[in-house]
Amino acid sequence: MADSQGDSAVSMDFENAPMLFEHQPVMLREILEAFQILEDGLFFDATIGGGGHAEALLAAAPGRELVGVDRDKAAVEVASSRLKRFGDRVQVHHARFDQIGAILENDDRPLNGAIFDLGVSSHQLDTPERGFSHRFTSPLDMRMDLSDSLNASTVVNNYDEDELARILRDNSDERFARRIARSIVAARPIESTTELAELVRSAVPAATRRTGRHPAMRTFQAIRIAVNGELDLIEPAIKQIIERLRPGGRIVVLSYHSGEDRIVKQVFREAADGVCVCPSTLPCICGSESSVKLLRRKVVRPTPEEIEANPRAGSARFRAAERLSLGEA
Repeated sequence: MADSQGDSAVSMDFENAPMLFEHQPVMLREILEAFQILEDGLFFDATIGGGGHAEALLAAAPGRELVGVDRDKAAVEVASSRLKRFGDRVQVHHARFDQIGAILENDDRPLNGAIFDLGVSSHQLDTPERGFSHRFTSPLDMRMDLSDSLNASTVVNNYDEDELARILRDNSDERFARRIARSIVAARPIESTTELAELVRSAVPAATRRTGRHPAMRTFQAIRIAVNGELDLIEPAIKQIIERLRPGGRIVVLSYHSGEDRIVKQVFREAADGVCVCPSTLPCICGSESSVKLLRRKVVRPTPEEIEANPRAGSARFRAAERLSLGEA
């Protein structure tokens, strides 16, 4: 069973890992344009993955330095190797992105820019042993950090029907959440990704099975998000970054589904509008004011040309904001 596996569950050939992580960084042109006016200073890559965005940011301006994190040890190894040529301009840590406070605790440099590339990486999807994809037969795992105790097997085989249905609705807007949850509970124990994928296919209406996407994609997404607590980390991490940014510093976030984007949009809008907590019948005395300005009010999507070249970029949503000086709004 997957829940008995530790780090040994994935045998990673780090000598060939850069090749395995090779992919086109999503919306790279838009990201470089957002940071173009910031030619030096410290940048934070909250999801460094294979290091593609970080490499481009560092190569574009020799005055930039970067601290990157990833909760996947394989990504940390690959990014460290890929960015080695930049020497002491870059540091890569194995950590969650909401741990920025601890990572930069003894670093008093102001933060000039930050990037979040949320969701699952191409490497994680394409490594069968990790259990992220319905396309391969593997144990139910889906952990981004293999030292975590909770995995997909525990969620699938131990959570009750109500909790499974809630996870499917909240994490992936699954229309047939109750039907799928009921089928999962009835079929236990479920041991592999392909078992789960076929179970979901059987649970949904026949018309849904005939659509282009595999009907289990939303279920796999929802369970992965639950295993890794992904949505719970976004708001505190972005707020920490905004607080740390110097005036004029910028933050860019790429999200890939509506749940992520709703959180990013809300945090950005609250920071841009200022959130008064005073009663509506009284004058404001809480001192609430805007801390950022949105670089664009509407979400930006990849160009058709990028989606054609990199289909996995198709669901990306780009949002960006700039830190304001106190009293600037």
